[in-house]
Amino acid sequence: MRVAELICSISLATDLGTGQPLEQALRTCLLAQRAGDALGLEPAERRELYYVSLLRFLGCTSEAGDDALFVEGSEIDFYAGFAPVLMGQQTEMLAWMARHLGARRPALRRARLVLSALADTGGMDRSIAAHCEAGQTLGRRLGMGDGVVEALGLAFERWDGKGYPNRVPGDRIPASVRVSLVARDVELLVRLGGPELVREKLAKRSGRAYDPTVAEVFLDSAAGWLSELGDDLSWEAALDAEPFPRSTLSAAQLDDVLAGFADFVDLKSAYTHGHSPGVARVVQDAGTVLGLDEEVLQRARRAALVHDLGRVGVSNWIWDRRGPLSADDWERVRLHPYLTDRILARSALWPELAPACTHHERLDGTGYHRGIGAAQLSTEERLLAAADAYQAMTQQRPHRPAFAPENAVEELSREVEAGRLDARCVRAIAEIAGHGQPGLEAWPAGLTDPRSRSCG
Repeated sequence: MRVAELICSISLATDLGTGQPLEQALRTCLLAQRAGDALGLEPAERRELYYVSLLRFLGCTSEAGDDALFVEGSEIDFYAGFAPVLMGQQTEMLAWMARHLGARRPALRRARLVLSALADTGGMDRSIAAHCEAGQTLGRRLGMGDGVVEALGLAFERWDGKGYPNRVPGDRIPASVRVSLVARDVELLVRLGGPELVREKLAKRSGRAYDPTVAEVFLDSAAGWLSELGDDLSWEAALDAEPFPRSTLSAAQLDDVLAGFADFVDLKSAYTHGHSPGVARVVQDAGTVLGLDEEVLQRARRAALVHDLGRVGVSNWIWDRRGPLSADDWERVRLHPYLTDRILARSALWPELAPACTHHERLDGTGYHRGIGAAQLSTEERLLAAADAYQAMTQQRPHRPAFAPENAVEELSREVEAGRLDARCVRAIAEIAGHGQPGLEAWPAGLTDPRSRSCG
């Protein structure tokens, strides 16, 4: 299995988590590689640039809950709206905040939100420090080398030394960051305002946020590169762009990387820490009780690790709400298995990981997102559905406390009686329920609670 397949897949998830169209990171990567060629980067630098341009927003799930509370709305919409001014001057960022923060709130509440944000002068540093810490930790989980991991810690620094969170200036910022941040902005800005807006921002930000040499290369060539890319899908092109030597994974390494995917999505909410590995453990133990052969068990366990990837495309303003959800909110929730499907479907692992997209399907056809029934659900899909329900019930959620394992099993049994869950799978989970899988008290992947962090 090529590493690039997995890195391109997780980049699709970061697109969703930051409110960008799918393949935005892939197109950024292709632009960055062309710029790397034009700048004459060494092979090792171009290899680092490839991964950094795909993974620059790997920490995007780490602050989603706090950011949704901060904006009192969708943090994903906030990220998408703020992206064009992120590398602008401070006045540009503040003006955007004043116009857009809390846009759907009553006027008085909106004014208070804006004033609170303006008064919190260290807020941006704290948020991006957390993002960078998460990106570095998850980068290690994905098997990235020291150069990529170091660069992910500097992913929002600026050429003029006014970046976040540590004000690292100029050539002290790795070339992979200096090129990828311009490439990302070019990809973003051309969609918002065409070549004219790209030229305007490149000229204005050169020597400020952007390395002047990198900005000049894009000024000279971005139009041609964008024309070459066109509107075609970028998946195969991004895989082909991976510099040699191309890395591959053993079976054990693949399991480790998929566990990193699980931590990436579980970081999105304080209520889901440990959820995906917990589901994988239930699948493993209950599948052993069922006597599943190792190939089927491996397929189910790996699917369990990545089953919730699509959650990143739904706002924490919905996931973390304590009160009832509206009909529109529920429609968004019901989308997340579909989004998991879109993240994974292009990978060579798709045939193995396809059960991940059916974890909310039910035997009587009342599940989502496809509404398929018993005849179309394999044993591993049935097991994953029951394991996900059990693990979710034994963890606290915004609207309820955690179920005791025995109470969760009782609820699963009622679902069997109603014809929604598989009886054999639920019996297997009942057998292992004495070894209930509680939510983790620690943060995933060795990360620390962002509220206890300093900017450093």
